Amino acid sequence: MPAVDVFSLIWLIFLVMSLQPLIQQRYLLAQRAAAIRRLERIRGSRVITLIHRQEGFSFLGLPFARFIDVDDSEEVLRAIELTDPSRPIDLILHTPGGMVLAAEQIARALLRHRAKVTVMVPHYAMSGGTLIALAADEILMAPSAVLGPVDPQVGQYPAASILAAVERKDPNELDDQTLILADVARKARQQVHDLVSELLTGNGMDEARAKELAGILSEGRWTHDYPISVEEARALGLPVSADLPLEVRHLMRLYPQPRGRRPSVEYVPMPYGPPERVPERERRQAS
Repeated sequence: MPAVDVFSLIWLIFLVMSLQPLIQQRYLLAQRAAAIRRLERIRGSRVITLIHRQEGFSFLGLPFARFIDVDDSEEVLRAIELTDPSRPIDLILHTPGGMVLAAEQIARALLRHRAKVTVMVPHYAMSGGTLIALAADEILMAPSAVLGPVDPQVGQYPAASILAAVERKDPNELDDQTLILADVARKARQQVHDLVSELLTGNGMDEARAKELAGILSEGRWTHDYPISVEEARALGLPVSADLPLEVRHLMRLYPQPRGRRPSVEYVPMPYGPPERVPERERRQAS
């Protein structure tokens, strides 16, 4: 084979390999769009996804993690504005939380939507994700999915912990920076409390109960990553159901976590029924 042909072949292989990730990504996006449209047809709704995964690159060995930011709120608000007031909205949430401002904008927009709003949580919606979920008429969760507290964080510390630390000190021993931090923490906690109370009463909860629940979720009685299960959320009075549509689970499989190594979890990806009785001979052979 002439040298020029060998070079052309190598160049073609290199071109195909370089384009393969782009082709795979486009195919994955097409699959997601088809899955979203399928869910919309089944439920007669507008489906919006707010799904955060760790990014596929890292800095100094630490992976970048996604969270709710202003870009997310802009896109979600745009999707809500493009939805007829009479059409229900299904928001699929998978997030560790994020900016209070962005989460508040999304929550208020959902609360204003006249048709039914359903938030679906296949795995977890913590912090700002829970704040958004509180604006929904109904929260559908997988049986093992969790929500979380919405107590605000000031800098790297929980607002409640800052206030608790300051209360144990002699005010004369505190410097100006600590006093300012405590003032911001007090305001942040009150603002989140008032917002949660507004969201809950906006969805028909009794005002006294809404204020009580707002205090429970925002006062800092738990650590910020405390998992609120389906059963606990129901006990708190939230409109939670464990009837998450199967189509949502299928959709989540189209948002794979980027990995640069062998998967740490493996199983046969199909439903399993009750265990079958294995003949004694086969059990002895297997042992």
